[in-house]
Amino acid sequence: MKISVGHLYPKQLNLYGDLGNIITLKKRCEWRDIEFDYCEINLGEDIPESDLYFIGGGQDKEQIDVSKAMYLQKDFLLSQRDKGAVFLGICGGYQLFGHYYQPFEGEKLLGVSLLDAYTVAGKKRFIGNVTAKSDFLTPDTIVGFENHSGLTYLQNETKPLAFVTVGNGNNGKDKTEGARYKNVFGTYLHGSLLPKNPLLADYLITLALEKKYQDKIVLKKLNDEIEYSAHNSVVGKAY
Repeated sequence: MKISVGHLYPKQLNLYGDLGNIITLKKRCEWRDIEFDYCEINLGEDIPESDLYFIGGGQDKEQIDVSKAMYLQKDFLLSQRDKGAVFLGICGGYQLFGHYYQPFEGEKLLGVSLLDAYTVAGKKRFIGNVTAKSDFLTPDTIVGFENHSGLTYLQNETKPLAFVTVGNGNNGKDKTEGARYKNVFGTYLHGSLLPKNPLLADYLITLALEKKYQDKIVLKKLNDEIEYSAHNSVVGKAY
């Protein structure tokens, strides 16, 4: 088997070890003899058709450049979503999966509306470990590290990735963390997210393979003792 993975704007959006998510997906595929066809998409380049797309987090300045580039290819990205492609966006990338991000100063940054969500700048920065509970994974705990001041609000059919038990999540008020709609996933969790959450990594790989082969996929089990040691070391801990 084989999956194609498009990494959106890695030179601009690459904070807090977000590349670790790509490394995790790559290794967990290789350990199962699944070919990992990886490409980077940079500013000014057309986005190719892929089974899975990843985008990381970055500063406001970099988000401005990426927002303009992504918006030019909004229709294509929406078509990929509706064909079942998997998307994972972290922090700044997650914000651009919604309709817009409004900074404190400057113009509104238009998103590509993969998610029915919007983000506005807040006055407080949320920093620390997060523990949250999903309603689609078993075991259901997701952990990561948040560092953001944007406040994200979900609407209509876009549902939370998880519900916060420790930390702040999307906006510090409604206990939601991240978002999901169809095969699009967004989150504020760095850390990196996927090395500490192998079940979520495998879930994304499975969705990408099922999209590609239009069939039910059951992944070979791996020994995740080290991964769950990292996961469990931060469960319930804010710092």
